[in-house]
Amino acid sequence: MTFPDIALLRMRYLRGPNVWTYRPVIEAWVDLGILEDHPSNTLPGFVDRLTAWLPGMVEHRCGVGERGGFLLRLKEGTWCGHIMEHVAIELQTLAGMQVGFGKARETSQRGIYKVVIRTRQEEVGRESLVAARDLVMAAINNTSFDLKATVMRLKAMVDRMCLGPSTACIVDAATEHRIPSIRLTSGNLVQLGYGSLQRRIWTAETDRTSAIAESISSDKDLTKILLSQCGVPIPTGEVVDSPEEAWEVAQDIGLPVAVKPTDANHGRGVALDLSKREDIETAFLMAQREGTDVMVERFIPGDEHRLLVVGNKVVAASRGETARITGDGIHTVAELIDLQINSDPRRGEEEDFPLDTIRLKDLPTAVLELQRQGLTADSIPEKDRVAVVQRTGNMGIDVTDLVHPEVAAVVVLAARVVGLDIAGIDLVAQDISKPLLAQGGAIVEVNAGPGLLMHLKPAIGQPRPVGQAIVSHLFEPQQATRIPVVGIMGRSRTTELAHLVNWLIHLSGRRTGLASARGLFMDQRLVDTKDARVFEASQRLLINRALDAAVFENTPLQVLDEGLPYDRCHVGVLTDMPDHTGLQDHDILTPEQVRNVVRTQIDLVLPEGAAVLNAEDAAVVDLADLCDGEVIYYAADEHNNCVQQHLKKQGRAVYFSKGQVMMSRGTHEHSLLQLDFPAIAKHLSEGTLSLPNLLASVAVAWALDLSPDLIRAGLKNYGQPSAIANLDLARMKA
Repeated sequence: MTFPDIALLRMRYLRGPNVWTYRPVIEAWVDLGILEDHPSNTLPGFVDRLTAWLPGMVEHRCGVGERGGFLLRLKEGTWCGHIMEHVAIELQTLAGMQVGFGKARETSQRGIYKVVIRTRQEEVGRESLVAARDLVMAAINNTSFDLKATVMRLKAMVDRMCLGPSTACIVDAATEHRIPSIRLTSGNLVQLGYGSLQRRIWTAETDRTSAIAESISSDKDLTKILLSQCGVPIPTGEVVDSPEEAWEVAQDIGLPVAVKPTDANHGRGVALDLSKREDIETAFLMAQREGTDVMVERFIPGDEHRLLVVGNKVVAASRGETARITGDGIHTVAELIDLQINSDPRRGEEEDFPLDTIRLKDLPTAVLELQRQGLTADSIPEKDRVAVVQRTGNMGIDVTDLVHPEVAAVVVLAARVVGLDIAGIDLVAQDISKPLLAQGGAIVEVNAGPGLLMHLKPAIGQPRPVGQAIVSHLFEPQQATRIPVVGIMGRSRTTELAHLVNWLIHLSGRRTGLASARGLFMDQRLVDTKDARVFEASQRLLINRALDAAVFENTPLQVLDEGLPYDRCHVGVLTDMPDHTGLQDHDILTPEQVRNVVRTQIDLVLPEGAAVLNAEDAAVVDLADLCDGEVIYYAADEHNNCVQQHLKKQGRAVYFSKGQVMMSRGTHEHSLLQLDFPAIAKHLSEGTLSLPNLLASVAVAWALDLSPDLIRAGLKNYGQPSAIANLDLARMKA
């Protein structure tokens, strides 16, 4: 029997924390059709064909919780939505994007499932789900499927769209330190932290990396002059304008020499150990094609090294290898390069390979190196003849623990002389464990934005935590990286509460952003009149370096459509439990399903934060145990049982008693203000402010450590024409 294809009804990318997980996911609705009546154990040969294509799925634990768990489910019988989930995850893994989370859940319509997979890149996640459907159908119907081409296509997307390995290792290190990150472009520009507390990285450059220093490092002649003036050992050399001058300078300096462009990097156009006139003149022409000016300098014997300086410390060091081939009397030089060099698993075309594939047509310096040995790409070296192909750019041996303290000090000095906070220092030395001067070693280049992959994936030796070093350089221990974030959700009047909370935080002296149904506000200024309860508009607050706090009015639909715009919050507010109105299109039909959506707001509260909950809504109170931080209740009735029980446990609560707003912790009560104050009484009587929202705003302000005097002044001035004029006075009282 041939089965019709599973139908992909729709896909949605949830960019922020959502009903499934904290991380970005793709949610696909799939219709199994008649396959709803055919679990995996009823499909002849299906399991064998699927596992033959994807043997790596033995590592999927699934709900069983142990290696091989998913394969056990396949043999016992599971449905194709669940199988698509695991296949899509495995395809992303094969493409080089490590993910592990997935879910498959039935909807209220028979045969239709929500299939959810974690993804680090929207386009890759979408494509992997389509490919997963096609692969599953091929395995069911016993038709062909080009797995290799599919994985290569996904891998190309990962290489093109995802963060590069250097940037990714820094972001991963930040995540380990609970520092949030936002990718600002489709490239490698990333923000670490929120608002005014953020820092920015671009590969291995930071917002501390001076543009002047970067310009200096790209000018090798200027770099050498500055280093020499500060006593850093460098090879003598001169900038030359012609092949003839290159030969003349080489003779003056003393042979052998190195010829290189003054402003190229990654070893492009660099030729070493040259003694013949024709080689030097040819090297000049090659270097000229790679850069603006050409430099001839004394050749330093020894091994090439790259030392990574972060701040004022050497955090990693690698030694280079010379790429060589050995003749067999049968194969050409080009063939031997493929057989003996490019076959190395460390080499490849993609960015995540520590060493590049050697293609002679792209490496004129390698061609020159071979020519000096009397060889071309088509030559067939005699058996056992060893030929050098490439001397530079083959960093693969970790030597961090061998670096002599004097070498480290000189390298750090070089980075400081140029002015770089992060630098890749290239030096040549015969033994990195000995001082440079004693062995005639020298620093040959100082590079801005150095690649980190050689330190993350050395061929020999241990990987170095360079991402951690850069994060520690950007942020001091215990340094705040998150501005106060308040998220508000509920069924009614949440806009009113969001604006009141925004005002109180603003009064404390913090430049505060607000995303609400009325628009996007930045430091009390309306910048966009459209409803800002959407991901892109809301996240503008977190990206803005001029904001010290942010308030978000959120909705259940926002959680389901895109996810929330922040990863965690300091205060999560739930005013009352929404119903399923407007959520039916997401198959949210019951109070329990609504609860699973709304809980996202409480799940995101930081351990050092607080959930502000309406004690008079039992469904809201039921979410208290989900909060990682403190819970602060509010209620109009001081005798509310939830409030009283909470106070007995030394908890905090805000309530109304005998005409006064009370702030209480345990048995300690503090009267904040009387509700008969004219401005407040007017708001309450006209309905522009509700008592529950007034109490909730006090609880939020208290959770953010605003003083009672400031909260009182803010409430009394809220909405008044003279409020701004009274701002400085209120701050002074606070």
